[in-house]
Amino acid sequence: MYKDKKIIATILARGGSKGLPNKNIKPMLDKPLLGYTIEQAKDSELLDEIVLSTDDQNIAKVANRFGLKTPFMRPAELARDDSPSADAVIHALDWYKEKGREFDVLVLLEPTSPLRKKTDIDDAIKLFIDHYEKADSLLCLGEIHSDTEHPIGAKAVEDGYIKAFIKDGMSFYQRQQLPKAYGIYGGIYIAKIDVYRQTKAFLGERTIPYFVERWQEFEIDDYIDWVCVEAVMKDKEKVV
Repeated sequence: MYKDKKIIATILARGGSKGLPNKNIKPMLDKPLLGYTIEQAKDSELLDEIVLSTDDQNIAKVANRFGLKTPFMRPAELARDDSPSADAVIHALDWYKEKGREFDVLVLLEPTSPLRKKTDIDDAIKLFIDHYEKADSLLCLGEIHSDTEHPIGAKAVEDGYIKAFIKDGMSFYQRQQLPKAYGIYGGIYIAKIDVYRQTKAFLGERTIPYFVERWQEFEIDDYIDWVCVEAVMKDKEKVV
């Protein structure tokens, strides 16, 4: 709890990943990937509840090993490749509501974005609740550093020729001249629960940023992502 706001963290980890099979429980260095996010959530001093939503018994067993119970299993229809994650989150919130427990603030933590600093979760919660009257949600933002990934630097192919993706974009010749642009990273999502129930989205008109560093700007979708995150984990003391 922070400033009288009750806070629940939901960790979504379904089975059946196709890009990288069993990625949520695949060992990364000394522990399953899911273990990092559970430990980070349990280190928080502000979370009133932490819940794992999964459809997979093996994932539930791994969570158990890290001291996180799974009070319910996610229905199969909410765990398909095309199932919106918002429906799984609301299913978890509804389960607690039926038990007479309601919360003010939702924190969503993705196991596939484990590169969080020890204080990130609580720092983001404080930032959001300190701006509670002016904000409905919070997202992690990281600055785009590569000119090839910058929106102005992006290219399209038309009739076999390389063209600017943004037709009316300005011309820049040095990376340092590019205006700052940012990407959203999945380390931490926060929202007012009443607003989230209405919109089923974290990004809205009143979303504030929580900035992360370059080494945190990774999300694991495939093997290349896995290698990059594992390399950062291995040499973390050199980049933090």
